[in-house]
Amino acid sequence: MHEEVGAHSTWDWGFIGSVHSDTLIMTWIVMVVSLAFFWYIGSSYSSNRANKLQATFESIINYLADLAAGTLGPKGEPFVPFFVGIFIFIFILNQIGFFPLKLLGVPFGGSPTADLNTTIAFAFVVFFGIQFVAIRKNGIKAYAHLFRPFPILFPINVIEELARPIVLALRLFFNIFVGELLLFVVFTVVSSDVSIGPVNLSLVAAVVPFVLQLLNFFIGSLQAFVFTLLTIVYLSLATADEH
Repeated sequence: MHEEVGAHSTWDWGFIGSVHSDTLIMTWIVMVVSLAFFWYIGSSYSSNRANKLQATFESIINYLADLAAGTLGPKGEPFVPFFVGIFIFIFILNQIGFFPLKLLGVPFGGSPTADLNTTIAFAFVVFFGIQFVAIRKNGIKAYAHLFRPFPILFPINVIEELARPIVLALRLFFNIFVGELLLFVVFTVVSSDVSIGPVNLSLVAAVVPFVLQLLNFFIGSLQAFVFTLLTIVYLSLATADEH
């Protein structure tokens, strides 16, 4: 089977145009999995015995809550559910690519975060959400920092502000896409029966996918945390009290 790296199957949605059907399907699957996971965690607390999954999830919540409180202060507490939700959702989006569905002939698969459309959407949600919170808190004064420390730096500060969603989107996209690209290359070598002299390169490379999957799991987890951490930091900068 021939598979083109970075190619997506599409649906035509009229005036919206073509959309990446494989990305949408995988995102919907992750949404269902995430909702089922949160439902299970919530309903399981009716029991008096805490299992390992509950303890792990509580540790994540407590860590993110402490991180938000340490960065934002008491005003960060209302945003903890958002931070937890975005971390868990991006984490599962990153890890769903663990299953090589496209290589098995399924018309959809891969991590939705390996599609730039997904990471841009996340970055815009965070960026405009932060603008809304900042304006609600400080009004037009929320943009006073753009003129500091000197008004002449206003253009540079604007560029820095607008670069934040770009950094969020590209950082997440490239880390996940490159991981899937490496996995694709290794699978291609393994399935192509490549030999160099007496050495069967395909046979030697057969163990590499397992190492790459462990690496991709680590990178996917790290990038979910980094995205959440940068969201907290950007929110703290936008809502900082004036001195």
